[in-house]
Parts: sequence; structure tokens; C-alpha cells
Amino acid sequence: MKVYYSPDYVGSAYSFDTTRKAKWVADSLAHMPIPGVELVAPEPLKFEDIAAVHERRYVEAVRTGEPRELAVSSSFDWDPGYWRMVASSTGGAVAAVRSAMEDGVSGSLSSGLHHARFERGAMFCTFNGLVIAAKHALATGAQSVLILDLDAHCGGGTHSLIEGDDRIRQIDVSVNAVDHYKPAATNALDVVWKADEYLETIRNRLPERGWKPDVCIYNAGMDAEERCQVGGLPGVTGEMLKEREGIVFDWCRNREIPVAFVLAGGYAGGALLRDDLVQLHRSTIVEAAKLAS
Repeated sequence: MKVYYSPDYVGSAYSFDTTRKAKWVADSLAHMPIPGVELVAPEPLKFEDIAAVHERRYVEAVRTGEPRELAVSSSFDWDPGYWRMVASSTGGAVAAVRSAMEDGVSGSLSSGLHHARFERGAMFCTFNGLVIAAKHALATGAQSVLILDLDAHCGGGTHSLIEGDDRIRQIDVSVNAVDHYKPAATNALDVVWKADEYLETIRNRLPERGWKPDVCIYNAGMDAEERCQVGGLPGVTGEMLKEREGIVFDWCRNREIPVAFVLAGGYAGGALLRDDLVQLHRSTIVEAAKLAS
């Protein structure tokens, strides 16, 4: 199974989990390999690839740093390594979808995607690689795409970018109302407030028959874990999230749906140590790798 990563993913000078944890996970894979997983460096996306989904003025701001208000709208300081970082990590999301459509399963150690809007970034998200990757899939042969978003927070940026395009559907199960939106008829948003309802809500939202996407893009956030200070829901444990990953990838296997994952949210601090966070993200890779075995 190809998992995309390059050192450019952490090329920004700004230090935060979103700009650093790809390396933490990649280092863990070097020290404790997961059988069948191959780390591959993606090609960074070009300006025009990103401007096909985002406003050109905003993309230029991220590339050059000006106007500064736009360049830092994701909440990260701008520096010369910032553009290369987001172009590479977004390119990884696109490459993972391409590989999934060829091989059945793939992933990228990308994060910071689903809050980004057409004209600006938001809440640690610069470019919406979920939508960029979905549009790439449609341009290269897919007829329909599912974006499955299990980050702790709602994916309002994704919703705003796919609204009106019935080829892309969004299933969003969150535990925090940040970036809440009113879904279209073909999409679903659930905000779960009780831990004992979390996994069952996800099971109920994954269709067992009827509509079948050509590829699933999975935003595999770990910030729902109760120890995470940015979005965690009391009662949602690491074991529950491991079970969630099994549910998702078993569903893709049973319905023969190619799937590409990205890391999404998850933040070390307080009771959630860096090594704990890495292990949570590794659980996604472990379950995905089972599809390739």
C-alpha cells in the first residue's frame, strides 16, 4: 500500500501539530514498519491545480505571502517554506486518490484540509485537499466520489466547495459543532454528543446498498479522542477509534470501494502525549493496510 509523504509536508517554520505530525508518523513507520506499507514522495501540486478549486488571489497569497491577511488566514504564520508544504501535502492527497483508484487503497500523511474555503483558509486548514482530490478523481474517470469526514469538527469548508455538485457526496459525523452547516439532500451531517452513540451513528450512515461511489476519500481525524483538548468527546477512547477504523475499511472492502485516507485532526497536549497521537494515526494505516494484504 502506497502512503504518501515527503519532508516538504513539514517544511513550514511554523510549529504546530498540523505542520509537524506527518513527520512524527513517518518516523514511527521507519522505526516500527507496518507490513505492506511503502512511503512514497508525491509531486507537489502546481498553482493551476489548486486554483481550479480555490480563488486565484488566495492561492497567490499563500504562494507569495501577500496580501498577508489572506496568506495567514489558516491561522499559521507565513514563511517561504509554507507554499511548498501545502502544495506537497495537498499533492499527496491527490496522489493517494489516484493510487486508490488503481490499487484499491492508499493514503497520505496530510492534514489541515476540510475547513478551507474557496477564498481563504480557516482553522488550521489552508487548501481543501479533499475537494481538490475529489475533483481530480472526477477528471480522471470517476463518476461519483464520497468524502467521508470523521474529524471531530464539522467539514463546513468542504460543504461550501461541493455544494451544487451532485457527483460528490459528503458523510460527516462529528462530535463538535465547530464549522457546522446545513447539508444538501444527498449529504449527511451528524453531530454526536454522547460517546455511546458515536460508532452506531457511523455504522448507520454508511450505506449497505443503493448508491455506490467510485472512490471514497476518508478524512480520518483522531481529535474525537477524549484526551484531545481540541475537540475530544468524553467517553470516546483510542480503542473506540481503532474500532471505527475497522468499521470504515471493512465497509469499503465489503462494497469493493477504493479508499484513500488522510490523517486530519488530532492534537497532542495535556493527557494526550505525542506518542499516543502517533499510535492513534497508525491505527488508520494498520486497518487500511489490511485491504492491500
